[in-house]
Amino acid sequence: MDNRDEVREFLTSRRAKITPERAGLPAGSRRRVPGLRRSEVAALADMSVEYYAKLERGNLAGVSPAVLEAVARVLQLDDAERAHLLHLAQAADGSDALTRPRRRTTRQWTPHRSLQWTLDAITAGPAFVRNGRMDILAANRLARAFYADIHADPRNQANLARFNFLDPASRRFYPDWELFADMAVAILRAEAGRDPHDKDLHDLVGELSTRSEEFRTRWGAHDVRRHGTGTKRFHHPAVGEVTLAFEGLEMAAEPGLTLTIYTAEPGSPSEERLRLLASWAATEEADASTRHSTG
Repeated sequence: MDNRDEVREFLTSRRAKITPERAGLPAGSRRRVPGLRRSEVAALADMSVEYYAKLERGNLAGVSPAVLEAVARVLQLDDAERAHLLHLAQAADGSDALTRPRRRTTRQWTPHRSLQWTLDAITAGPAFVRNGRMDILAANRLARAFYADIHADPRNQANLARFNFLDPASRRFYPDWELFADMAVAILRAEAGRDPHDKDLHDLVGELSTRSEEFRTRWGAHDVRRHGTGTKRFHHPAVGEVTLAFEGLEMAAEPGLTLTIYTAEPGSPSEERLRLLASWAATEEADASTRHSTG
């Protein structure tokens, strides 16, 4: 995850996505690149070709916000991509350590009691806290039951990305597996830009790249995204298919952590299946408690 390599590959991949037509330029007949030429990006951003070429070689140290904004405008970056470019520039300056609160690793963080109380108070839908590496760090009862497949295999280490790419059960759990795979990699890629010195993230990316061609291909695309709100389909082994809306909330008191809450449309079959899942989870928990007390 060398920062210069990341910058170079990110800018190159974004430039390849912008056709001349999208940029308002004539297409021409002798183009050897899939997107804009460096000279075209430079002209549209009002800078010299030499200077833009320097940026695309990965040299973002000392680059002004105005220049970054010009590049983002020409490359038509969305909000997540703009933020990623800014994070890459901060890392190149060495300013990320000064401007960002220290992100906690999994081993350094334990949910405080009031947070667990808050999670447990959410009873109508799964609620959990994850970090940027997609480790599930805390959850309510319904989330533990919802992600039973992930916790069933200790090799997943309660990590959503590891489950997605290395556990065959994910293909059943995620009916839209390709969408979830794209999303997982985009979240990890954004986290790598925010925190390029996270050794646990380096190790996770290395493991997934080695063991999964699907991950390796997506990682090379350099796509990033925000994971704030939307709707997803799941197929739970105990209750079947559910369609759930989700909200992802950044935790102000715990920088780098996200609280995600899933809910079903009121009166829908998915809401009824969540109720069944809650009942199933309570029964499983009671049975486990009985086995423990009599064991």
